[in-house]
Amino acid sequence: MQGLIGADMLGELAQGAALLAWNRNHRFCGRCGAETQARIGGYKRSCAACGAEHFPRTDPVAIMLTVRQDMCLLGRSPHFAPGMYSCLAGFIEPGETIENAVRRETLEESGIRLGRVAYHASQPWPFPHSLMIGCFGEALNDDIAFDGKELEDCRWFARDEVLTMIAGAHPNGLGVPPNGAIANHLIRAWAEHG
Repeated sequence: MQGLIGADMLGELAQGAALLAWNRNHRFCGRCGAETQARIGGYKRSCAACGAEHFPRTDPVAIMLTVRQDMCLLGRSPHFAPGMYSCLAGFIEPGETIENAVRRETLEESGIRLGRVAYHASQPWPFPHSLMIGCFGEALNDDIAFDGKELEDCRWFARDEVLTMIAGAHPNGLGVPPNGAIANHLIRAWAEHG
């Protein structure tokens, strides 16, 4: 999160962190309650009592950059570093498509309705075991309405202002997530390549 690990190592970090968390939290069988044993290097837990086999899961998360003409929508969570703005994001619910999750989360967090949604890239995220699915969403309205619970601020930024944020030269000290984060890739792809 702080850019201390290179992008080429993020997959390995995510894999190790996810397996450690999953094994720590699944020591007992979900079918019969008996203690399970780790197998195949922690990629499976087996129950000797009932024969059940349990495997790790990955939680899908939609992360999206909402755009409209020469503007993008960025939000600020209370736990972000000072001055940092990022893409909106949220978990994909059971039975929900990626596109519908992008639309729902954007509407819930910002009041912005989306039309077209396009996939861009994905990234494993080890907190604790998620797959970030990065998308762009096309805004149908521009009047922001956020409740202040998940986000402490949400606003439109012009492309030129975002470029100064990426460069670390914003006059008010505003910035974007570090280079290794998929949010940074989404923001850069839009700002630098339109």
